[in-house]
Amino acid sequence: MKKIVYYIALCLVIIAGSSCSKLDNYPAPAETLAGSVTDATTNEAVQTEIGSGGTRIKLLEVSYSANPTPQYLNSRQDGTYTNTKIFAGKYIMSAEGPFVPLVLTNSEGDTVSNKSQTVQVKGVTTVNFKVEPFIKIESVGAPVLNGDGTISVQVKLTRGTTNADFQQNITDAWLFVSNTQFDGNNNYDPRYSTQITYDGSAANAILGQTITITTKGGQLPAKTDFFVRVGARIDYGLKQYNYNAPQKVTTP
Repeated sequence: MKKIVYYIALCLVIIAGSSCSKLDNYPAPAETLAGSVTDATTNEAVQTEIGSGGTRIKLLEVSYSANPTPQYLNSRQDGTYTNTKIFAGKYIMSAEGPFVPLVLTNSEGDTVSNKSQTVQVKGVTTVNFKVEPFIKIESVGAPVLNGDGTISVQVKLTRGTTNADFQQNITDAWLFVSNTQFDGNNNYDPRYSTQITYDGSAANAILGQTITITTKGGQLPAKTDFFVRVGARIDYGLKQYNYNAPQKVTTP
């Protein structure tokens, strides 16, 4: 009797092992998904920051499920993204960041606008998104090295959308300073970076105007590369920053 029980148990172990091996015998993800997030009006890259707070791509794989768990890909600083380890399949894709959501719902939860894309990912698949940034930040000329060793930059802030639901007040603007080009709210030197805050609708007066922001902390170290970048945000949602492109400055 003991032998019979032993053999039965052994067979169950073998069957279980065989089943597991079949379940794990899927090909590794090897498809490439790439694309960009650009301004719907100007076709320029929508600048963002790296990591949390930046632009990300949302994927819903609907090949096997009508209610899949979302997957996310972070974009690069210039709004482009690439991932070479994606499973082949059918996906619903959208972009999320400091811009008008591509999928809009009303107060009852009904979808009123849906600009997501349904794509079949196989081989190399390119999916681009056109969005309306909350704030556009335009560099006006090159950064200026001042006589006291500080750096000043000039920018122009304008609304990036005519949708009144996404024209909340601007809460603040930063001159981010870093020793790498990846500067932003996640990576900056607080000794030199400068924040300007605005109460209520006060920032409306500067929209479309050239403003100057100067580093704080006195003279910057000599013979050093710095990257300066301006970010601004509105009082909406996750309060993510819109940016201009980083500019390099080398102190004498």
